[in-house]
Amino acid sequence: MIKVYEPLIGNKEKNYVLDALNKGELSGSFGKYIEDFENEFARYSGCKYGVAVSSGTTALHLAMSVIDIKPGDEVLLSSSTNIATALSIVHNGGIPVPVDCEEETWNLNVSLLESLITKKTKAIIPVHLFGHPVNMRALMKIARKYNLKVIEDCAESHGASYRGKITGSFGDMGCYSFYANKIITTGEGGMVITNSNSLYKKLKLLRNLAFENPRFKHRQLGYNFRMTGYQAAMGLAQTRNLNDIIQKKRKVAHTYNKYLRDIEGLQLPVERKNYKNVYWVYAINILPSFGIDRDELIKKLKNEGIETRTFFCSMTDQPCLKKIKKFKKIKTPIASRIWKTGIYLPSSPSLNNKTIEFIAKKIKKIKKTI
Repeated sequence: MIKVYEPLIGNKEKNYVLDALNKGELSGSFGKYIEDFENEFARYSGCKYGVAVSSGTTALHLAMSVIDIKPGDEVLLSSSTNIATALSIVHNGGIPVPVDCEEETWNLNVSLLESLITKKTKAIIPVHLFGHPVNMRALMKIARKYNLKVIEDCAESHGASYRGKITGSFGDMGCYSFYANKIITTGEGGMVITNSNSLYKKLKLLRNLAFENPRFKHRQLGYNFRMTGYQAAMGLAQTRNLNDIIQKKRKVAHTYNKYLRDIEGLQLPVERKNYKNVYWVYAINILPSFGIDRDELIKKLKNEGIETRTFFCSMTDQPCLKKIKKFKKIKTPIASRIWKTGIYLPSSPSLNNKTIEFIAKKIKKIKKTI
C-alpha cells in the first residue's frame, strides 16, 4: 500500500532525540532543547517568541484562552478545516461562525467576512488549508477595522508565505501542529508563535498550570499543555531540515501536476501569484466530468494499493457543533460540496517520480475504463 503520508525522519532527528534522553530532558519543565526549538522555529516563521505545546489542538486552545473569549462571543473561522479549529473556540466558551471557501484555493473567502461580523465578533481564525496561504493582507485590514484578534491556524502551512511573509506572523498569534503527518513532526506536539511580549508571557504561564510564587498557590486557571524535551529535540532537528522538506514537498506537487494536468474532471491545487504553497498534501477535487464520484475513485485506488483521504467536513455540517446553543446555521455551499468531492493523494516528501507516475497512470486508467 502506498501510504497517504509518511514523515521524513533521518539520522539527525534520531541523534538529537538520543542526546535529549541522555541529558535527561524528559518532561516539559526544563531542558535546553525546548527553548532552542521554540526560538529557532519562531525565528524561522518570522516571530520573536514561540511556546511549544502538546499538540496543534492545544496550541489553538491556549491561543484562544489568552485573548479572553467570553461565553457567547463569536469567532469567525474557515469552514473547511479540522474540527480542532472549532473545538478551540467552543472549549473556551465561544461560538464558531463558519466562513465559506473560495472556489480556487478552498481557503476562507475573505470577501465574506464583513457580512458575518456582529457586535459579538471577537476574533478570526483563518486556516491556511493544505499549505496555501489565506489572503492575509485583506484579512488583516478587516481585522484592524473591527478591532478583531487574529489567530492563524498554520497546522498545514509550515514555511508557506504571502508576499514573502511567513504564515503565522501576520496575526496576533500563529498555531502550528507537529503531528506525525505534518510537514515537520515531533510525533505529537504543537507551537504558538507571536510577536507580542504580553501574549508570550500569558502563553508561557498558562501552558504550565499557571505556576507562580509560591509555586503551589495558583492565581489563574492554567493547563498542562507541555511538550517533552525529547519531542522538542526532534522538532529542532526537523526545523533545521525544514527548507529541504519543503523543497521536496513542492517537487512532489509539481510532479503530480505534470502527470495529472490533462485529465478532464480533476481540479488541481493552485499557487497564486505572490503566494508560496508548501503543499502539505496534494489535494484534488473530483468534478462531475471525471465520470465517477469521489467515493468510487477512492475505492478503485485502494484496490490498486493507493491510500487516500477525504477533505474536511464543513464546520456548518458538523453534528457536534449543531448541538451548541446559539450556533448559527450559516450556509457554506462550497465547503459542503468539496467535503463530498475532494481527496488528497499520497503526499510523503519522500515520494519519487516513479511512484507518482504510477499513481497518475492508475487514475488515467480508471478514467478510461468508465
